[in-house]
Amino acid sequence: MTLNEDSLFAPPILPEITYNPDAPNGFDWPIPENANMAELCCDRWSRVQPERVALTHVNEDGQSRDWCYRELHQASCNLAAYLSQLGITSGDRIALLLSQSPEAFITHFACYRIGAIALPLFTLFGVDALQFRLADSGAKLLVTDTSQIDKIASLEGQLPALAHVLISGRENDREIDSDNALPSMKTARFEAATREQATLEDWPAIAHKDAPAIMIYTSGTTGAPKGALHAHRFLLGHLPNVEISHNGLGHKHDKGWTPADWAWIGGLMDLAMPCLYYGVPLVAMRFVKFDASKAFAFIAKHQIRNMFLPPTALKLMRFAEAEHGLPKGVSIRSIASGGEALPEAVVSWAKQRLGVDINEIYGQTECNLVICSQRPHNRLPEGAMGTAVHGHQVAILDTNNKPCPPGILGEISVKTPDPVMMLGYWGQPEKTAEKISDGWLRTGDMGSMDKDGMFTFIARDDDVITSAGYRVGPSEIENCLMQHPRVQLAAVIGLPDPIRTEIITACIVPDQHERLEALEEDLKKLVKNRLSPHLMPKRFVWQETLPLTATGKIMRRHLRGALTS
Repeated sequence: MTLNEDSLFAPPILPEITYNPDAPNGFDWPIPENANMAELCCDRWSRVQPERVALTHVNEDGQSRDWCYRELHQASCNLAAYLSQLGITSGDRIALLLSQSPEAFITHFACYRIGAIALPLFTLFGVDALQFRLADSGAKLLVTDTSQIDKIASLEGQLPALAHVLISGRENDREIDSDNALPSMKTARFEAATREQATLEDWPAIAHKDAPAIMIYTSGTTGAPKGALHAHRFLLGHLPNVEISHNGLGHKHDKGWTPADWAWIGGLMDLAMPCLYYGVPLVAMRFVKFDASKAFAFIAKHQIRNMFLPPTALKLMRFAEAEHGLPKGVSIRSIASGGEALPEAVVSWAKQRLGVDINEIYGQTECNLVICSQRPHNRLPEGAMGTAVHGHQVAILDTNNKPCPPGILGEISVKTPDPVMMLGYWGQPEKTAEKISDGWLRTGDMGSMDKDGMFTFIARDDDVITSAGYRVGPSEIENCLMQHPRVQLAAVIGLPDPIRTEIITACIVPDQHERLEALEEDLKKLVKNRLSPHLMPKRFVWQETLPLTATGKIMRRHLRGALTS
């Protein structure tokens, strides 16, 4: 594990991972006993290059402000002292209802200093989603900003464990009558809590590698959301994949940004935290609603070079570029993408128009970044998402936990123990035992592996379509449909059919709602000729939009419900 020479001011932390057939998962991960994420991503840089820019925060009005590592270090120590005075201690949960901002990282690092567990929450969550997560986690303190106060006030009296709220924002952003709005909670200004000068030596970032650090709730696509509890070690477990997917992170002039919210593992751990670890300036700015044309202008203005972009964002950017072209100044070096299958048409577009090889990365909230495509060094069969990253043992298992032969459909599974694997689901040992058993974490994703170790994602287990005796995964058909220039987004689902069991149905967002009959015939021919007649959708549904999760994944379950109700 090495840093690029142009940015090597802090020593690498993780020595080489070695293959060891006698190790539980086949590899030796020489992770140091103290692997506190505040030390790894903040303090070690603050010691050797304190004025180095860690973060550039861009406000809604477009104004930006640089934060150096020294400032993040001092502010997080100040906040750690404040939290300690409130009685927050090791193991307590601290919720962060914040958008991409310096306050988010300051809170993360303060939590890690005192052994508290950071609980990032998505700012677009509604009241019910917040109530569930805050109650389920038993969070004692919430850090948020003035825009979220109405939501929290509506939960008054429903969260007995939540005793404190820290509110970020300028004093003139909004006047808050704390006693009336939140009478059961003690409120204070975030800025005041970080203003007192703590002695840095009193808040060293020391924590055992296996100590709980962060809890990220699953998106709830397969049932009620569950809190996946992770240890400090999981940052280091992400790094091999990050280095591969970005062809080395830390080159001269590298600068990172993702539109994915830091409340999700993709935004936080696929790019944001690794940028700070590698000393790569991170730009913090999240669109309330993703706009592909504005995203290109933003990338050009701030000279963004390295990005994590969900497939949905890339599909929209491809369409926007075809309409408007690229703004002057776009110079991208690396793009990683994950969360859904990535269409080959998007990969080809990025290579031709952006000059970038997109690397597809695979993982999930419970066990992230274990597979990577490794472009341009590896040639991938069409539809494949890559091989297992060095240090992770990944297999396709049948229902008896036995490896499937090459090319046979099974469940993507990861061998335990693994540094990126969760400690367990918060308060749900029975669900943890269902997820991790007999030495394997079963992802719930269906896929196959060829004889060369290349993995292909097929679908979530409950997204597989059973039609006329065939088991059909939607991703391959969606990727094919996305090759048509008139298709903006595509989702494929199975709807009940008395003869075929399920009928393959394509839900399409077209570029315009004229000549749809001709478009339908074109799409049928496309799938028939490029894939197979048995994969050709028998029904087409034209949509203005598709239901997406907050992380940009297509909610096929919602589509099925809407079309069968």
